[in-house]
Amino acid sequence: MTTPGPPSTSAHAKPGELRAKVARMLADRSADPLTIGEISKALGHSHGAVQQAVNTLVLRGEADQLGTGKQFRANAKTAAAGQTAVISRPGTHSPRSAAATARTTAPSAAAPNSGGPIRRAGGQLYHPRELADLPDVEALNRLRDADVPVLLYGPPGTGKTSLVEAAFPDLLTVAGDGDTTVGDLIGEYTQDDGGNYVFQYGPLVTAMTEGRALLIDDATLISPKVLAALYPAMDGRRQIQVKAHKGETIQAKQGFYVVAGHNPGVHGAVLTEALASRFSVQIQVGTDYDLALALRIDARVVRVARHLAAQVELGELGWAPQLRELLSYQKTEAVLGTKAALANLVGIAPIEDRDAVATAVSKIAGVKQVAPLTLGRQLSAATASAARQSPGSTGPAHQGRPR
Repeated sequence: MTTPGPPSTSAHAKPGELRAKVARMLADRSADPLTIGEISKALGHSHGAVQQAVNTLVLRGEADQLGTGKQFRANAKTAAAGQTAVISRPGTHSPRSAAATARTTAPSAAAPNSGGPIRRAGGQLYHPRELADLPDVEALNRLRDADVPVLLYGPPGTGKTSLVEAAFPDLLTVAGDGDTTVGDLIGEYTQDDGGNYVFQYGPLVTAMTEGRALLIDDATLISPKVLAALYPAMDGRRQIQVKAHKGETIQAKQGFYVVAGHNPGVHGAVLTEALASRFSVQIQVGTDYDLALALRIDARVVRVARHLAAQVELGELGWAPQLRELLSYQKTEAVLGTKAALANLVGIAPIEDRDAVATAVSKIAGVKQVAPLTLGRQLSAATASAARQSPGSTGPAHQGRPR
């Protein structure tokens, strides 16, 4: 008989049911890219539980993870996933393939396609970079095989999460923030249809019992007291005690691996000594501006970004566009034109850095005056009609640009 736990203030679902509810919501709003926060608020479930449900849908190919990895959308399989609550208890997930576990230290034994683009679970392509004379995805897999935890650090938008997703197809993710609780990691009681409370395991327990990789994203935003629940699983004990569930002891299976992400410049991010000491390898991740050029992002804007990044390195500035912002620039330019995209690039910079960004854009991109993208005067019906018929009035997105 299951020991009842204290009821939660939020709605609960039995194992597998929340995943079906999330799938139904994504299917019902198939045209809208949704964040974990939006789904959590609409369904009345904790951020961590929804994150786990969405991650499982993406891993199964039943939902798509978009662009930056923070938004999700339904695909052709999502509606079917919402019809039945498929329960997957700890230990039932397929183990890593033989190709993923049977590795060697020989440089020639890199994973297939590790030097070329790799398709992530959400369908996006990841372009590997060099790390210790290896493709980064191969280096991370070798560190995993040696059970050497990795901390990736750098500004938001540089591709830390994308790298981990490309390296580990069996990945589970915890999106950390100041509200992340021990329950979001280990699990919590949920109420079944009969009104009884059952314990639903969290992503840490699932990763341990199924031998999967676990990404603690934005780990330094999580309270140190909450992170402490993770540490016994990472040291020689490789086990944790689930005090909320009869004091149950969870032992990590082979393949269990923890990697964390840290954004040093984000307000509230604190890399404690206890956290840093758990990660033997710490890798700085910056934007690959050569990749930005290869992706055919306007060369002038890439030069602006390089210039601003150099100022950040010297401590003269606090912000520079990373690959995420450059890709957003490219999309905005294709829709609204170069002038609007440049204005938006200035507008997304922190207020204290906007003047410096505007100056750099003006000098390097050759634009006389650049101000944040704002609404102007009200258009008459005739003017609005003319604007719709002449979408290139702001300048063709790709015409006459230096490369």
